[in-house]
Amino acid sequence: MLVSTQKKLNMNIRMHMTDHNLIIMSLLGVQETRNSQGLEEITAIGEKLSCGVRRTSGEPGSYLVVQGQDDWGVTCSSTEICAVKGSTVEIRCSYTYPSTWKDAVNTVGKTFWFTENKDGEPGDLTTDSEYAGRVEDLCENNICTLRIRNLRESDSAEYRFRIETKQDKYLGEPGVTLFVTDLQVHVSRSRPNTRLQCLSSCRLPFNTSYIWFKNGQKIKEDTSPYAEISYDSVDGYSCAVKGYEDFPSPSVLVHGGWGVTYTSTKICAVKGSTVEISCSYTYPSRWKGGFITVQKIIWFTKNKYGKHVDLTTESEYAGRVEDRCENHICTLRIKNLRESDSAEYKFWFTTSNDKYTGLPVTLSVTDLQVEVSRSGSDVNLQCLSSCPLGHTSYIWFKNGQEVKEDTSLYADFSYDTTDSYTCALTGYEDFPSPSVYPPKLPSVSVSPSAEIEEGSSVTLTCSSDANPAANYTWYKEDEDSPKASGQIFTISDFRAEHSGSYSCGAQNKLGRSNSTFHLTVVAGSSTMIANIIRTTPVVLILIPVFLVGLWMRKKKTISHPTTEAHEPEEIELDSDPVYENFRVTAAHGVKSSQMLT
Repeated sequence: MLVSTQKKLNMNIRMHMTDHNLIIMSLLGVQETRNSQGLEEITAIGEKLSCGVRRTSGEPGSYLVVQGQDDWGVTCSSTEICAVKGSTVEIRCSYTYPSTWKDAVNTVGKTFWFTENKDGEPGDLTTDSEYAGRVEDLCENNICTLRIRNLRESDSAEYRFRIETKQDKYLGEPGVTLFVTDLQVHVSRSRPNTRLQCLSSCRLPFNTSYIWFKNGQKIKEDTSPYAEISYDSVDGYSCAVKGYEDFPSPSVLVHGGWGVTYTSTKICAVKGSTVEISCSYTYPSRWKGGFITVQKIIWFTKNKYGKHVDLTTESEYAGRVEDRCENHICTLRIKNLRESDSAEYKFWFTTSNDKYTGLPVTLSVTDLQVEVSRSGSDVNLQCLSSCPLGHTSYIWFKNGQEVKEDTSLYADFSYDTTDSYTCALTGYEDFPSPSVYPPKLPSVSVSPSAEIEEGSSVTLTCSSDANPAANYTWYKEDEDSPKASGQIFTISDFRAEHSGSYSCGAQNKLGRSNSTFHLTVVAGSSTMIANIIRTTPVVLILIPVFLVGLWMRKKKTISHPTTEAHEPEEIELDSDPVYENFRVTAAHGVKSSQMLT
């Protein structure tokens, strides 16, 4: 059983900060900001508290996560980390646990880090093939450090820490969100020089220093991501973060004031929504001895016959794409996004004297999915997308009503087995994921009918609306063991003992629902045929007996013409169980016959 986050907690938090704002957040989502000029004391009962420091400059500080549940706790040095692609990162947490639990000595059996559940259980990162040879889990004196080398953008995720003791299990919440970024150089014109900016897809630490390179040689180091350069010829410029000089950005050619600057080089958008890709462009007023005028501007993703293909002419974008330009600022708008729109988009313009292509913008189009997993009796929901993790907020909906907004992929509110849940990205609330919900009341179809002839075959089919899809189990009344599993249940030789009440149970990770029905056996066609075969010999035997009786009466009448009455004479037939009650009586002088029963 996983330790519940709702257990009673009594703790006092005393903090002394100056020139900072203190942020206090409870598990219920209530946030309170206090100017802590002195001591602040808070008593929390039955809640999980986190606190953090927000610098007056507006830069976010590291949040110390305080989790106390009868001495269970995980404390991480930071809840968000931004690291450069190719580098090494360390995620560090300390943990506590009670020495006795459930009236027994409590010792740690295992600790590990994970990002997602596999088969309903957290998967240890050290056994994940995607991290093979790149990850280390170092623990000593209740302090554990996860080290990941050669970072990839796919490593962007929320990393969580789990403790397993002999008596229980504990999961650190919230986790530590890692953003992996690659650097890009953006070029803009700022006469008389050209302005360069070193950009990342996540916010690097406040005191980060940037290194600038010209044609591979270091030329500048500064805490500012900007660099002003003057150009003499065509040169290549790149940037890197100090300490990660071996992982610089791609080199950008800067020549004579030509440049394309994008508002973002990586965009994640939801399937069905609309996205805008914007850029500004610059060019020199004179080039190659003449004045320059822009002749054509296009966006493209592919080439055909050695030429760039204008997106506005491509059939797969017909009616969905717009290209607008004004004052050297151009915006590509794509509506009703499809997953096939995921691509690298480039801006290209040609002038009277030359042409220029900007660096690519990577667009990832995702459809959201809610992944459901279980850890013991606890249900876990995770909002999944194919986009790399960035500074994105997720919104959770319960029965269509918003219940939570957070940067975490995980929903940590209470669940009810009768509710449905969806998630969406902030800004794309109109394009949520499909709902997940427990099975609705199953419907059962019987073929050929509910009244089944003995000896025939009957097929039962159970269906229930559920997401994730339901698993089905069949039961018969007064029997403990299930009769079958699967959506279809077939009884090939139906007998009287098969009659009775049956139930179909539909179950997924969110809940269970059952339907009960009754099956009855009736006399089949084989029984009717047997009765017909048995009756036919009786009828065939009765016909000659009847004719013999008539003949004998006629003979007696001829041989005894007088009207004198005689005692009736009985003619006995051989006894047979089928017709032993059948009798023919002949009376002298009477033209009649009787059947006595």
